[in-house]
Amino acid sequence: MPFARLASATTPTAHLGLGLAAVGRPAYITLGRDAELPERTPEALRARTHELLDAAYAQGVRYIDTARSYGRAEEFLAEWLRDHPEAEDVVIGSKWGYTYTGEWRMDAEAHEVKDHGAAAYDRQLAETRELLGDRLDLYQIHSVTPDSPALTDTALHARLAELAGQGVTVGFSTSGPAQAEAIRAALAITADGGPLFRTVQSTYNLLEPSAGEALAEAHDAGLTVIVKEAMANGRLAGEHAPEALREAAEAAGTTPDAAALAAVLRQPWAGVVLSGAATAAELHTNLLGAAVDLDEDRLAGLAGLAEEPEAYWRYRSGLPWS
Repeated sequence: MPFARLASATTPTAHLGLGLAAVGRPAYITLGRDAELPERTPEALRARTHELLDAAYAQGVRYIDTARSYGRAEEFLAEWLRDHPEAEDVVIGSKWGYTYTGEWRMDAEAHEVKDHGAAAYDRQLAETRELLGDRLDLYQIHSVTPDSPALTDTALHARLAELAGQGVTVGFSTSGPAQAEAIRAALAITADGGPLFRTVQSTYNLLEPSAGEALAEAHDAGLTVIVKEAMANGRLAGEHAPEALREAAEAAGTTPDAAALAAVLRQPWAGVVLSGAATAAELHTNLLGAAVDLDEDRLAGLAGLAEEPEAYWRYRSGLPWS
């Protein structure tokens, strides 16, 4: 199991990961991108990705998360791995199920298209393998929802079980207001007499904690839990952070983003918590979350930030690709 490498790590930042969604393509739905990424050419984002990977590795990060739909993120990561043979202890996860269709345009009609069919899996696994080769540790179904055919397609399950038999961990990610339902449905899927999935990656943050109980169940069932969007697409950072979070961060002597990440890291089931930083400075403050001490009173005060899942995901779906 590749995540055993993280479980045995002694540095706190080994349990923080770097997600490449924000830097593998010119447009994404994180707030504040104009200031973070003034230049969006492939060469500029390649350089930025490599800068972030350098900074992350130097500061103890050992999990990198990417996806087929993150533009050229797999390509940029593959180049960095080739140039850094010393980084053999990094765990690499990617995802399939969305195809990038943005054609490197900010104004694309559709930036990605979802397809959880077996044919899409075959095609995208071949594409990922071509770039990452045997450095692929984890392959996840991208954004499973309760109505996803990936939950009932036995032919797909057989393909995923075959991949697991080759030594690649198989997992899934979730999205939407019914994440808990999707998680529990996926936990029930078996292959060769055991659970098919060994990891789950879900959105969980101070504004959207509704998947917490299901993630605890997944952890108890032996899955590694990866948390994505802990910063709520920038809503919990800097000037966008709610007043209660800014006050809690100031009391703890830190920044809102670090406090938001610290709140997630406090969850006993959280195996890896992703930073989606687009700059090395953001990454540095994100990683400070591993050392932030939020007491029970402060955490209780932040619990009031939670929104109804439907309202949270409705707001997220309205964020512009920028």
